[in-house]
Amino acid sequence: MPTPDSPPDSIAQIKQLTKRYRRLVALSEVSFSIRRGEVLGVIGPNGSGKTTLFECLGGVLPFDAGAIVRPDRPLGYRDLALTFFYLPDAIAPWPAQSVDWVLDFTLGFFGGPAPMRDEVVRRLDLEPLLGSAIGSLSKGQRKRTLLALALLTPHPVMLADEPFDGLDLRQSRDVAQALRSFAARKRTIVLSIHQVSDAARVCDRFVLLSGGRVCGEGTLDELTTLAHARDQSTAHGDLEEVFLALT
Repeated sequence: MPTPDSPPDSIAQIKQLTKRYRRLVALSEVSFSIRRGEVLGVIGPNGSGKTTLFECLGGVLPFDAGAIVRPDRPLGYRDLALTFFYLPDAIAPWPAQSVDWVLDFTLGFFGGPAPMRDEVVRRLDLEPLLGSAIGSLSKGQRKRTLLALALLTPHPVMLADEPFDGLDLRQSRDVAQALRSFAARKRTIVLSIHQVSDAARVCDRFVLLSGGRVCGEGTLDELTTLAHARDQSTAHGDLEEVFLALT
């Protein structure tokens, strides 16, 4: 059963998550919810703690305090590995292997949804790249390939760090539409984004992160209401102004 403070559609809750590097506190009592079938944007400037947060959620880094819980129980590290698939930024795995091989390997290794392969390839415009080696791809081509890889995993929550980095305007729009399409089928997608315009285009809800702390969580309307309580000049519907007002 959901805990009293969790939304009924909650798939996970992050509670008071803290991560320290000696004297540096990278994350300080970070709390927010992740809901089934949403695109959640974790937005903040470089150095705000977004990547550290994703590494803790993905089980790459141990955290020092706090908990990650499902509605019925806390998650251990094995549970995290089964719940979250973490796609880091700026990686180039299997550089000598073809895009085609990487997608097939992902499906076989993780037991992902094989019937979705053709659709993912089409939505991310990978057909011309299937025979190309990962190491030969441009930054934007590699980003689309790795997003396809992540979408073909069976994990309930996909974490993608800076998914639009390296993409041009048209590619960013197409990728945003593809992510929205897969989220509509109850695949939860959490994106770490520093470009506010990208976040506003694709996300249902937002977690505002600054200096390792959560400064706001909610839909744009909910965050606008919170920002107006602090600064009456905040423009309604402008995520950038809301972020600046709350941080």
